Amino acid sequence: SSLSVTTIASKMKSPQRFAGFHFFNPVPLMKLVEVVEGLQTEPWVADALMTVGRRMTREPVRLKDAPGFLVNQVGRGFTLEASHLVQEGIASFVDVDRVMREVGGFRMGPFELMDLTGLDVTQPASELIYNQFFQESRYRPNLIMRSRYEAGVLGRKTRRGFYNYDSEMKPVVAPEPPAPAAHSGSVWVSPAEPKGHAALTELLRKLGAQLETGTKPGPNALILVTPIGEDATTCAVEQGLDPRRTAAVDTLFPMVKRRTLMGTPLTEDVYRRGAHGLLASDGVPVTVCRDSPGFIAQRIVAMIVNIGCSIAQSRTAQPADIDKAVTLGLNYPNGPFKFGDVLGPERVYRILTGMYRIYGDPRYRSTLWLTRRARLDVSLLTPEP
Repeated sequence: SSLSVTTIASKMKSPQRFAGFHFFNPVPLMKLVEVVEGLQTEPWVADALMTVGRRMTREPVRLKDAPGFLVNQVGRGFTLEASHLVQEGIASFVDVDRVMREVGGFRMGPFELMDLTGLDVTQPASELIYNQFFQESRYRPNLIMRSRYEAGVLGRKTRRGFYNYDSEMKPVVAPEPPAPAAHSGSVWVSPAEPKGHAALTELLRKLGAQLETGTKPGPNALILVTPIGEDATTCAVEQGLDPRRTAAVDTLFPMVKRRTLMGTPLTEDVYRRGAHGLLASDGVPVTVCRDSPGFIAQRIVAMIVNIGCSIAQSRTAQPADIDKAVTLGLNYPNGPFKFGDVLGPERVYRILTGMYRIYGDPRYRSTLWLTRRARLDVSLLTPEP
């Protein structure tokens, strides 16, 4: 997937008859096959491969030649953004994996997946895709992956990767510690994000919290905010809240199997632990990460959506085919466009613009495809005329 069909064809006497036919491991089980047209490939060649793919009981998807083709471009959003999160000290490998499984709905977390496929496959492909896109920042590799690759710490095949593996090849993971005692005082939820306020308030009522309903928090209340694409610090500063009592809760995803919480650098331990205990008081586990624009799941899913939109914008493939390929080839719970539509294009756009504003990193700039559909309030699957 890191070799160019166009480049290979350029050395042939009949480049118009050459195309890519890209399968996925394990080949007997994975239904997807990518039919990749090079710059000089004639349409009948891809037509024939689409027919052959169907006769092989596969689900063929047609696309134009691009670094990483289709599926492996989108997969960079999952693995690279997770690695950037850990490198920034926001969360651990196991925390990210737990959140992406139990909050994002993925079958495997990004670090479990990289251990399974092996960094000797993932890391060189990541660097090649990055360089083939002329150092496009969305595909920027990460030092955490590079250092493990160079050390030969490759994953299951070396019994050590992001996890250590026992004799049965199961990852060695310490159990989560019990949740602390719940906050015993009053709780005030910021109304700045109306949907987040409504979702969190409903949950806290079920948990029996002492909710304050005033326009401002009381002098000793635990302050909870529900940001989209922002960090707890930005919320506290811009909303004029006491950062020592402020913590943020991710309400963009269902808070059923796991919840995500973060404080500001100044949040006092009694409030951080109290918020943790309160949110876990019904037995649902809570992941506490350090302050981050977009939490964990918001960041990773927004990058998957944005890269999918970039592929559509470049006319590499059609939106419906991109969703089909990603769900079949990567086993994601949704393709990029369905993910964006479920969360709401406007909110995905806000995640990216919030991260771009805080980080100043072009990795987070929104694609035109996403920006326009978010502003027009239409589905990300809406085609161009």
